[in-house]
Amino acid sequence: MVLVAGLWLFGTGEGLLVVSGLGVSPWTVFAQGLSVQLPVSIGLATFLTSLMVLLLWVPLREKPGLGTIANAVIIAVALQVTVWLVPAQTNWWVALAMVLFGIAIIGVGSGMYLTTNLGPGPRDGLMTGIHDRTGWPVAWVRLGLEASVLVIGWLLGGTVGLGTVLFALLIGHAVGYALKAAGAIAPY
Repeated sequence: MVLVAGLWLFGTGEGLLVVSGLGVSPWTVFAQGLSVQLPVSIGLATFLTSLMVLLLWVPLREKPGLGTIANAVIIAVALQVTVWLVPAQTNWWVALAMVLFGIAIIGVGSGMYLTTNLGPGPRDGLMTGIHDRTGWPVAWVRLGLEASVLVIGWLLGGTVGLGTVLFALLIGHAVGYALKAAGAIAPY
């Protein structure tokens, strides 16, 4: 249940970033760009992105777990439901509040699903798989992946903006505080 709740919060937070109109996380920029170019919703584009990333696991010899599959499905569904239910924002301050709240609940959701140890999400497994096979530092692998999908997604028509910058600056702290609150990591 913690896994499902955490993934649902994560997807809801991503959905709030989308409807804010101020910019989204790098992988959602990519999914948003796909949804602009293909006749699919952003939720379906998010799911298809997860499937594409999982295919990249094959040469890396990564093994998905229950959490991996749940991540691909639940986040995409929660994101799409949020986009359907929450109106797009025209008030800049409300949009900014949505971005900040979205980042906070993505952090809480991440903290919840990470502590279940039921398998990494598709994107995290790609990162650790590349690290394991190449020896490249995790931080550089993650930066390379995030920057690549951000640029490709933007070129495809995804939204990059203040929300994207705030996500980059705040998500690590949000996840760190959530993991600290769960007792999974030492205070920093």
